[in-house]
Amino acid sequence: MTVLHLADEREAADLAAFLARLLHYDRSAAVRLQAAGTALAVFGRPPSFEVLAVRAVRLAKPYEDGLDVMLDVTVSAGELLETVDETAATAAVPAAVTGPPWAGVLPPRGGWRPEAGLPGPDALRAMVGAAVAEFRRRTQELAPELRTRTELDRIGREIWSRTVGETGLPVRAVHAAQSLGFLRPAGAASEGAGLFSSGAWLRLRTPYGSIVVRRAGHATGLGLSVR
Repeated sequence: MTVLHLADEREAADLAAFLARLLHYDRSAAVRLQAAGTALAVFGRPPSFEVLAVRAVRLAKPYEDGLDVMLDVTVSAGELLETVDETAATAAVPAAVTGPPWAGVLPPRGGWRPEAGLPGPDALRAMVGAAVAEFRRRTQELAPELRTRTELDRIGREIWSRTVGETGLPVRAVHAAQSLGFLRPAGAASEGAGLFSSGAWLRLRTPYGSIVVRRAGHATGLGLSVR
């Protein structure tokens, strides 16, 4: 079994926290792992948000057991979480699984350009809070016979599909960033949050991870990286 040596205990703890949050939204979640050199990228897709979440993890050394070029595999998030040893700062890569469709299509690795108009972390969190409050208010105002799953989903899509100003970034991406622990209170490293684009993709990047979504109005064949 391939053993990943993480840079330190904190990297191991952050990886475990990310996997646990993914499993909170999908108990059968899968993640795609890509590693080269001393960098590991962990891709996941929490179904509630319809976004791609990316957690970068620093490695102390590449791999063991003969993997000397690149690791690229889709595995069970739950099985991977079980192998994380925070004290030893290691994780063992479980057996590969048949990945969900999203795992075969990832955003490009390069070509990302900065986009203007992203508010600061405090404003982003306030935006999410206002959206959550609106959803609760509007659903509570529904008559019991109208409080169906279809109607709740309709209200949710309307609210979470709104964009952040003129950026084109849907509010659901910001909600995902906050829920997955990527958007933290200002004062530490949250000031590093930024918005980037590459082809059909938008990327909300923070020091703790990234949320990637397809921009509205772009054809599905643009900007894809199948590998």
